[in-house]
Amino acid sequence: MFNALDVSGDGSEFDTLFKDGDRFKIGNLSGEVLATPGHTPACVSYKIEDAVFAGDTIFMPDYGTARADFPGGDAHMLYRSIQKLMALPKATRLFMCHDYLPQGGRDHYAWETTVGEELARNVHVHAGVSEEEFVAMRTARDATLPAPTLLMPSIQVNMRAGKLPPADANGVHYLKVPLKLAS
Repeated sequence: MFNALDVSGDGSEFDTLFKDGDRFKIGNLSGEVLATPGHTPACVSYKIEDAVFAGDTIFMPDYGTARADFPGGDAHMLYRSIQKLMALPKATRLFMCHDYLPQGGRDHYAWETTVGEELARNVHVHAGVSEEEFVAMRTARDATLPAPTLLMPSIQVNMRAGKLPPADANGVHYLKVPLKLAS
């Protein structure tokens, strides 16, 4: 998908690199890093006290889960990451990265749920959904979704901690966007 686009890096653009299980402090609050890959290989969730900031791993129960067809994404990994979150105490609060309004459903945005609510009502991965069932559903659904309009440019900036790619020989910074021309 990226062909000549360099997506490698050593992480030196970032102040701190975390790995699964690392602990950190924010003032008097204690935090823990939970690796939750699947949407992308770099996805993490942050557990702060009795709350988890779930990133793009899981969404509100009536919307389901993140797609797994982004570069490096993997539906099997996503399922396992979700199970890691679902193994937390049922009262654990989950804060979503963003919310989508399901068609024909609620008319207001939401940002907080609990592990218990997800286990009971998540439309993609409630209690009892097997990895095989989830992967089949996620793969079929992802195949129908268009790539987000700004996916390629945003990846090129995100992987560099908000910086543009290096300038070409002419001194201009370029974001590469693949084009597929009809034959």
